[in-house]
Amino acid sequence: MAASLFSQTRRGFLLSALKKPLSIGGIRFDVEKNGSSKRRYLHIHGNESTARDVLREHAKSQKGIYYFVVSDKRNVLVGDCLIDPNRMFTDAGARKSLERWNKGKSAAQIDASLALLAKDRDAFVKAVTPPKGGLLIAMHNNSEGYSIKDEVAISDRVHMPEEASPRDFMLVTSEKDFEIIAKGPYNACLQKTVRTDDGSFSVLANSRAIRYVNIEAALKNHDKQKAMIGYLEQVLR
Repeated sequence: MAASLFSQTRRGFLLSALKKPLSIGGIRFDVEKNGSSKRRYLHIHGNESTARDVLREHAKSQKGIYYFVVSDKRNVLVGDCLIDPNRMFTDAGARKSLERWNKGKSAAQIDASLALLAKDRDAFVKAVTPPKGGLLIAMHNNSEGYSIKDEVAISDRVHMPEEASPRDFMLVTSEKDFEIIAKGPYNACLQKTVRTDDGSFSVLANSRAIRYVNIEAALKNHDKQKAMIGYLEQVLR
């Protein structure tokens, strides 16, 4: 029992010791590594607490590199302006988000925030992009008013076995991954065609051929989101 306790304590120490900061435009992310793997994991909205909790729990047993935004808010500051951090991955999308959330800011302030993002974007994307053959899994929560039904019109294909739970779904950029996921019990949509540049990571993933899956679940639906990421680990290689 003592040996087991020592092992757990040592493992916890190693995990915490491997944390190092990463930032883009002043938006900080905690980085945690568990062993060696081609998996990468991203939590980007600070107010999506269920996604963060599930991912932190997942990190204890699943190898990979994990990135957690250092915030408890949805929108974060870049310079003098607020931005939705999942809208910062292209210049066009970032500008739309900055203009939406900063009505009282000047054009110069918006441009300064865009410059801060542009300066760090390539290094940040390089850090979170998995190596060839790897996979990036993002974790998100949603509230009422958003579901897979909002994605149908801009998706290439849709798999909806759980019509009664439309807020729980996966957004996939790789057709091969979608084919596998669509054999299973969870809602999923394939978006390999970019119809609107909203600056999200899925848009960037398509432009750079990054294997990417976003796991969406209703806020507080911990068990469902845990089951969904567990399913992905089983079926995707």
